[in-house]
Amino acid sequence: MKVLVLNGPSLGRLGTRQPEIYGRTTLAELEEMLRARGKELGCEVECVQSDDAADLIAALSKTDADAAIINPAALTHYSYELRDAVAAFAGPVYEVHISNIYAREPYRRHSLISPVARGSIIGLGITGYLLALEAAVEAR
Repeated sequence: MKVLVLNGPSLGRLGTRQPEIYGRTTLAELEEMLRARGKELGCEVECVQSDDAADLIAALSKTDADAAIINPAALTHYSYELRDAVAAFAGPVYEVHISNIYAREPYRRHSLISPVARGSIIGLGITGYLLALEAAVEAR
């Protein structure tokens, strides 16, 4: 089994960008945690980060992964093209947000991705990614 993990805009700066909101774990550390946990669960984890929706859409449409985990970041709120790509993906997709988007600014409280995702894990920090990975493996 293979799981694709997609991270959107500004998540390449994890660990340094607003650590009071997003924590101090870097993207490289998060990706290593996911790969290690994936190995324990018997699956391969492929990670892609981009500040450009087109790159995330291309990764999602070209992958041979069985499931996907996505933190679309700001694209959550306005990227209809990313929403359509998630809806078109053949396997389950799990939406993850490190912070609780419903406890933040009003514009962050609407997700275009949630209605087309198998599930959403919101506000649990990077633990949310690990929970999504476990859910993806259990769903196979």
